[in-house]
Amino acid sequence: MTSIQKANAPPRGTADMLVVKDNALINASYNLELVEQRLILLAIIEARETGKGINANDALTIHASSYIQNFNVQKHTAYGALKDACRDLFSRQFSYQELSPKGNVINQTSRWVSQIGYIQEEGSVQLIFAPAVVPLITQLEQQFTSYDLEQVSTLKSKYATRLYEILISWRSVGKTPMIGLEELRGKLGLGVNDYKLLANFKLRVLELALEQINEHTDIFVKYEQHKKGRSIIGFSFKFKQKQQSKIEKPIDQKRDPKTVDMFTGKTDAETKNIARAVVKDTSPPANPLLHRASRITTSIITHKLHERFKHGDEGLSSTLKRIQGEIMEGGEETADYWQSKLEDFGINFD
Repeated sequence: MTSIQKANAPPRGTADMLVVKDNALINASYNLELVEQRLILLAIIEARETGKGINANDALTIHASSYIQNFNVQKHTAYGALKDACRDLFSRQFSYQELSPKGNVINQTSRWVSQIGYIQEEGSVQLIFAPAVVPLITQLEQQFTSYDLEQVSTLKSKYATRLYEILISWRSVGKTPMIGLEELRGKLGLGVNDYKLLANFKLRVLELALEQINEHTDIFVKYEQHKKGRSIIGFSFKFKQKQQSKIEKPIDQKRDPKTVDMFTGKTDAETKNIARAVVKDTSPPANPLLHRASRITTSIITHKLHERFKHGDEGLSSTLKRIQGEIMEGGEETADYWQSKLEDFGINFD
């Protein structure tokens, strides 16, 4: 499928529980309850972690224990939630757009799943994604959004989860264009009779969602209203990454230094050697610009930000050397640019 969304996809994250969705799906209009959204997310992770992948023939299994662990709920709550979600998810639909071979817009509608069942004795759900969904949930698409499940695990509003997904599809620029009011309502899954008064929409949907996102996720968001005359016609959003120290997971002290990192393809020892190769000496060199370049590339290694700044299939070493080369060629202005980008992740260069 060819997604209409043409904005550059944000870079891959490095979290263990990674959710990957095509931007056509992120920008689709659908109405899923919170439990149903969570079930979809767990199915995506199940496919990724087990290596099964997602297709239209094989079932994926989601256990109640996974729901309990990821969303911090009681056992009886998880069992009841999954059972109810099975009953309702089969009837849920979503609409999205794609381009025909001639370049015309096709307005598509699809179910989420073609089959779903709850196994009472095992406390598990088995589901098969609908054929239209399969190519939209994949790690191999060029247009995708990825995020750590942990970021939405404590969100209690279904609108907060949807809005978070929409926002981070613009992570690379930190802001969205103006989204029309009716378009935003559709993306959040609101029906024509849901919160029709703008004041109720802002209070019960938008501001509630932003309050939860700002408190529980890795970004801080503000919104702006856009008016035509006296009428509000849409909203735009700006957001920043929170301090890295607040969202960074503790390093596993028991990790074997010979273990190959799944994202860099290098062992911890090799990563340190790369750092030493790029930054041979931590003492200030005679060239101040080289010193700044060294600090910037060292910070990228230390905070494991290579995935955010790599180009295509570029490896860790190549990424660091490229960035250092850009700084040495572009001078202090380029160094300021890279330092500013890293400061957005809470890195202090004082």
